[in-house]
Amino acid sequence: MAARSSEASALARTVLLPIDVQRGFDDPSWPPRWNGEMETNGRALLAHWRAAGAPIVHVRHDSVQPGSSLAPGLWGNDFRDGFAPLAGEPLVSKSVNSAFIGTDLDLRLRRLGAERIVTFGISTDMCVSTTIRTGANMGWKMMLVADACDCFDLPDGKGGTIKARDIQAAHVATLAGEFCDVVTTAEAIGQAPKA
Repeated sequence: MAARSSEASALARTVLLPIDVQRGFDDPSWPPRWNGEMETNGRALLAHWRAAGAPIVHVRHDSVQPGSSLAPGLWGNDFRDGFAPLAGEPLVSKSVNSAFIGTDLDLRLRRLGAERIVTFGISTDMCVSTTIRTGANMGWKMMLVADACDCFDLPDGKGGTIKARDIQAAHVATLAGEFCDVVTTAEAIGQAPKA
């Protein structure tokens, strides 16, 4: 009985933080992505946290950049199917890369008594990475679910392209080196205590 109580207590302090899983990233103006399993893995994480009654705080990018596919009021600002917050699940709206900057995310996490933040979303090298780095610098224990993230091909500045898979690998390695623990979806679900 004590072990079950301890597991439930640990789970209550492990917050799932989905970042920018929005329709706008399907706009043709964005370069190709690489991870066809991102949505399946992200939905599995959400289902596990919800089934356990564990805390989830959603993050949405409300772009202030002219012409952005993520601007409020446009179809692209909406969450992808299966990623919208359910009743009682809080939403943090941001307009920069880090979900901690200009928002009340830090306060929300403290009020939840959070100890570990499990992150996934779009894109690994931009908003996911920046949120993890900021959170780690603020003292949060961050975790990246790498196979539930996605990123885009990027120009290399010399007329070529750096493939999204290579962008992903480099950023995951950098984050793992200093800023967070890196796990797969299966590992994240396995490590999360059961309700």
